[in-house]
Amino acid sequence: MKIALIGYGKMGRAIERLALAKGYDVPQVFDETNLAEFTVENLRKTDVAIEFSTPNSAADNILKCFEAGVPVVCGTTGWLDRMEEIKKVCLEKNQAFLYASNFSIGVNLFFKLNEYLAELMKGHPEYFPSMEEIHHVHKKDAPSGTAITLANGLIKAHGDISKWVLDDDDYERIDGELPINSIRIGEVPGTHIVFYTSESDEIKISHEAYSRRGFAEGAVHAAAWLVGKKGVFNMGDMLGWNKYKAMNIE
Repeated sequence: MKIALIGYGKMGRAIERLALAKGYDVPQVFDETNLAEFTVENLRKTDVAIEFSTPNSAADNILKCFEAGVPVVCGTTGWLDRMEEIKKVCLEKNQAFLYASNFSIGVNLFFKLNEYLAELMKGHPEYFPSMEEIHHVHKKDAPSGTAITLANGLIKAHGDISKWVLDDDDYERIDGELPINSIRIGEVPGTHIVFYTSESDEIKISHEAYSRRGFAEGAVHAAAWLVGKKGVFNMGDMLGWNKYKAMNIE
């Protein structure tokens, strides 16, 4: 499998190291230093693209992959205002696209755990939900894409929460809201915590990444899975969870 890397920051380098260790080829690497080489012709020399760039460039990068007829896996967050456009073009051009806010298998298991706990908490209004996410200081978006995915999953499963809001120093608790506290410190890969707090006690679940390896492994696995497919996919498709949901098997 020949992989095109779009974006060559810390995640891009981690993906390259892991892909090469697995015996894959990475003949094309694109970032801001060689934009002139980021062409449809060069993309066509590869089997699949993995996109980890910036919120401002991600959607246009994905569209260029579609133009080249190259399946694309995207892990860039902060650009989802253009997601419907991307889905529409992907389907119209009969291309393949897989997006995830987080490719770690552990995080995707955590997403499921979060939804299950939120469903259990439906009948317990005395517990007020909140979230905290901690990332490195270079993280451009807040809250993180992973935190937004967790928030949306909680809102959907819980039923009594209507929206998430950023928790700043002036935030005051409002029923029906899910406050998210975004912290940026050091070089930490990422920690996400979901709290349910009452006057008597607190329940919390958390996921802490030790390194970027888990994200890189998931992205490379997703790229290999996507080759040869057509359509719009997510991690639930790759992990085989969505087919069970469609069959009403829990």
